[in-house]
Formats: sequence, C-alpha cells, structure tokens
Amino acid sequence: MAARFLVEHSIGDAGAFHAREPGAARRATFHSVEQPTLVLGSVQGHEVVDQVVAEALGVNVVGRRSGGGSVLLIPGEFVWLDLVVPAGDPLWSDDVAHAMHWVGELWCRALDALGVHADVYRGALEAGPWGRQVCFAGLGAGEVTLGRSKLVGVSQRRTRDWARFQSMVHLRFRPELVASLVTAPRPAAADLAACVASVSATAAQVVDALVDGLTALA
Repeated sequence: MAARFLVEHSIGDAGAFHAREPGAARRATFHSVEQPTLVLGSVQGHEVVDQVVAEALGVNVVGRRSGGGSVLLIPGEFVWLDLVVPAGDPLWSDDVAHAMHWVGELWCRALDALGVHADVYRGALEAGPWGRQVCFAGLGAGEVTLGRSKLVGVSQRRTRDWARFQSMVHLRFRPELVASLVTAPRPAAADLAACVASVSATAAQVVDALVDGLTALA
C-alpha cells in the first residue's frame, strides 16, 4: 500500500510557490494568495500581459514552470490543489497525458460529493482560439468539464524522480477582468465566460471533499 498524502496548507507568493522544488514523496498542498495574481505558463513572457491594466488593478504577475496559458488568482475565489507523487508510485504513469487522469478523477469524486456531476477529459489538447493565452479557454488531458465548459484546470511538471500537478477550480470566474489583462488581440469577456464553469460551494467545502478523496487513495 502506498503512503498517505501529506496534506498541507500554504499562503503567499504564487511565483515562489511554483518555483519550489518538491521532494519525491506524496504531498498535497492547498495554496492561496494574498493579492490578485496572474500566473503565466512556462512558455509565456510578460509581453502577453497588459502591464498598464495589471498595475492599475494591483495584479501581481508571476511565472510558473509548467505549461499552459495564464491563470488569474483572486483571493478567496478559487481552490488550488498542488499534488506530488514520486516515481514508482501506483499513481505514476510514464505516459504524460495519462498521468493527468487520476488528478481529474480525484476532482470529479470530490465535486460529485458536493452535487456537481462533472467529467474527466481524456482527449487530445484543444487549445481553441484563446487557450494559449488563457489556461481555462483550452482543454487538456485530465482536466474536468461541466457540460461544454472547463471546470478544473490541471498542469504538470515532472522529473525522473517525481511528478507535480497543479490543479484549480474557480469559485467565481471574472471573464471581463481576465480579458482586460491580455494584450491585443484580446478575447471578448463573453467568449471566455462560455469556456469556463465555476463551483457554487465554499472553499472549505471543496477542500474537505478533496481531502476525503486523498485519504481514499492511501
């Protein structure tokens, strides 16, 4: 039997948290931020951000070392679960796409307990017109959908020793704010709103449901 997940909670700068090197052991961290933050994917530069808007709105811009588009974090309006599994763990897969599926399944079980019946996407990457700029406007393996909308985003970074998955759900999504932070040609807020679903639950309810699911994986 695999070891249980060590469950932690942290708060602070998202860029510093993303840069942290995890150990090769099961770990689950719920991370939150103290100020609005736009997190850029590993291949994005700051030129994709309207810096004037970001400064005017007090949005901190940081990077992460996993792929995908930008993600806006507003304190109290999301649940972010960071997961680490070591190589050789029963949850490990050498197939990079398949390796994401268990993360989506974990979220689906947790959301089902809250009355939200969602699905894990198992197809090829669908970037769509805006997915390379805005994470939640695209869809990749292991992510969670509600109808035709993306509910949970998942990104991955891995080495020979461990795989690290960042996953997040919106408790409230602000398409007009996300659109305003993207440089031209920028998506319309209505286009982003059609891509994204959020959860009508408290952060504590979502966290508790996920912790229950992690316990079952022991």
